[in-house]
Amino acid sequence: MAERQRIASGSPFEPTIGFSRALRVGDRLLVSGTGPVLPGGGCPDGAGPQARRCFEIIRSALEQGGATLDDIVRTRMFIVSAGDSAAVGAVHGELLGHVRPAATMVVVAGLLDPAWRVEIEAEAELPEGSGSGRVGPR
Repeated sequence: MAERQRIASGSPFEPTIGFSRALRVGDRLLVSGTGPVLPGGGCPDGAGPQARRCFEIIRSALEQGGATLDDIVRTRMFIVSAGDSAAVGAVHGELLGHVRPAATMVVVAGLLDPAWRVEIEAEAELPEGSGSGRVGPR
């Protein structure tokens, strides 16, 4: 069984819910559903700025696990209104259009914080030679 590297972001939900911001297993890096939380709390206004904030947090988790946005192979975007799809899709396209990962966008009834318009998950495949053994604390 491949070793696991757990990546934390400092979210207060990680210990209470019992999850990691991201988990690296072998050459896969799985980033949990990521809300648009700003340092100190709160979130940006609007779906586009919120999507951009989600990707900032995702980028940080990927970097801690040895990957970049270019290594993403799948995204899942959860939005609370179909009207937000263009704004969220535009940010996704700007950041990942050259990668063109498998992607899903779903309208949901709500997210953990009622102010959130979007939450995003990502999966990355690490580059060749990045190693698949234990790379950090368990």
